[in-house]
Amino acid sequence: MALTLAEKILQAHIVPEACPDTKFVKGEPIARGEDIAIKIDQTLTQDATGTMTYLQFETIGIPRVKTELSVSYIDHNTLQTDFKNMDDHRYLQSIAAKYGLYFSRPGNGICHQVHLECFGKPGKTLLGSDSHTPTGGGIGMIAIGAGGLDVAVAMGGGAFHLAMPKIFGVKLTGKLRKGVGAKDIILEVLRRETVKGGTLAIYEYFGEGVETLTVPQRATITNMGAELGATCSIFPSDQKTKKFLESMGRGSDWTEQKTDEGASYDKLIEINLDELGALAACPHNPDVINTVKSLAGKKVTQVVIGSCTNSSLDDLESVAAIVKGKHIAPGVEAGIAPGSRTTLLMASKAGILEDLIEAGFRILESACGPCIGQGFAPNSEGVTLRTFNRNFKGRSGTADANVYLVSPETAAAAAVTGVFTEPETMDYEDPAYISGVRVSLLDGKDARLSSEDVLKCATNRGMIIPPLPQEEAEKIEILRGPNIKPCPKCRDYEPSLKLPVRLKAGDNVSTDDIMPAGAKVLPLRSNIPEISKFTLTRLDETFYTRSEEANFANCVVVGGENYGQGSSREHAALGPMYLGVRAIITKSFARIHKANLINYGIIPINFVNPQDYDIINQGDTLEITNIEEALNTGCEFNIICNGKTIKGTNDLAKRSREILKQGGLASYTRNGGN
Repeated sequence: MALTLAEKILQAHIVPEACPDTKFVKGEPIARGEDIAIKIDQTLTQDATGTMTYLQFETIGIPRVKTELSVSYIDHNTLQTDFKNMDDHRYLQSIAAKYGLYFSRPGNGICHQVHLECFGKPGKTLLGSDSHTPTGGGIGMIAIGAGGLDVAVAMGGGAFHLAMPKIFGVKLTGKLRKGVGAKDIILEVLRRETVKGGTLAIYEYFGEGVETLTVPQRATITNMGAELGATCSIFPSDQKTKKFLESMGRGSDWTEQKTDEGASYDKLIEINLDELGALAACPHNPDVINTVKSLAGKKVTQVVIGSCTNSSLDDLESVAAIVKGKHIAPGVEAGIAPGSRTTLLMASKAGILEDLIEAGFRILESACGPCIGQGFAPNSEGVTLRTFNRNFKGRSGTADANVYLVSPETAAAAAVTGVFTEPETMDYEDPAYISGVRVSLLDGKDARLSSEDVLKCATNRGMIIPPLPQEEAEKIEILRGPNIKPCPKCRDYEPSLKLPVRLKAGDNVSTDDIMPAGAKVLPLRSNIPEISKFTLTRLDETFYTRSEEANFANCVVVGGENYGQGSSREHAALGPMYLGVRAIITKSFARIHKANLINYGIIPINFVNPQDYDIINQGDTLEITNIEEALNTGCEFNIICNGKTIKGTNDLAKRSREILKQGGLASYTRNGGN
């Protein structure tokens, strides 16, 4: 029977004994929504989530990671204003040496860009403690973002469990016009699908238009597919993929990966690239999409180009082509952050970096930086155009800034004009596919880089420390700074709960709202008692104080649609758990956050009737009377509020219910659970 590419890779990695209740016949589609468990080939972590991941991994008691390859990256907490971040870096490096991981040092680049260049393999599975791990789908991987505890279990050899996703096909035809970028493709998908349209789904791209896109362009699309709420996104692995891997010195890692002829999709989306124009995601959500043409002339005060979405050599060359011979407009501040040291080296050799510096760009570190509120914040009430993936209110570091998400081409045009400008109206020469990343004309007459230059840059990997042999690794001492605290234990399971509503929230609450990023909060990621003080303060600055006054007693949070959208950060579950949140009742959850809540013993419940949301007020007391029965049998939850019984859905897999009964995934794993 014909299968999609995503189905083929998932089936090749099924661990049947870890999901014995699921009917699985090789070569036949798995029923959507069924619990499946897959073997994980590779893992990645970054430093903002990594310390907690490895603290959990240490408790498992395994002397060495069991994956084919695991990498610890430093790319988030690189602002070192005191000892905390560097202490975390030293801890992570010692963990990598002790347990057999690669270690990517600070300054080497953003995890997703570096992994694409150095480690990703078509047809493999990748699990990362960062929501933008699906970047790997750009070379034909099933690459999934998850909470750090799930990644720790995978490093220990455990299977990763998920509901079998729907497979949405995205057929691309035509070819992008001058001034229109890959970012505009994913913005068009977001315009149609919204930030919750991809929940429990994989987006699979196919069609003649795919052949016109480079690997970095494909990776831009799969990266930002995370904003759809999707499990992941994937492109085929074809000749473009092969040439990309060869240019990175990894041609032997290539395998062809494609959909079977005649395979069908659960939904089909068609986009004609010939007809696509420049788009922008407007404040304050990635699916508030408008055309750049309709915004033309609107004043801009800041432009930032970078992040894991748009910081490849392709992106930098597109920007350089537009700004060459011009200068950043008065009143505009512009910065650019190459995604990796390799990209920076290639940009320097090709003269791209010189073009950017001459135009007036500030060159930022190869790290996440402004995307997570770590520097380069916009002015008050500023209009900032960013090639990033999220524009949640306050995420930039300036609470009242207006953040627009755009392509590098649109950002470059605004940088030199000072206003929103359609890139296609600019006078510039559209860059040919000229570099080792844009491989079509490699070594052609217009090339600014030779294949030898590219290979030299790509294979200069001195900033990646390989694993030690096990006999040496056993002698390594783990280095712990005073800010690194053990992960708090989950609260014990209770068969029924009587809970005050400590907070009632609205729709699209993000993980930034639950647990902010930024230079002030990020250094506390290894210290849950301290970071918990910021829990939900963007929605209610009194939340921690009121929790403390209640002596961190049990409570419940109520939310609207798409609760927990955004980052994979498990701190958005750890903080509430530490403060006493035992259940969260919403209209709907984002996938990763729901999984993280389960991992830390917080019961995620949806209203059977979404209108019941209106019955509950902050300060009410809810009683969940049949938790034991619901977790044993899968029946609906009974919630009593003001004398009325409200029904809560119970769509939890059997394994998830067992995890909740055992007080979280750590306890479940220690007790022998799969």
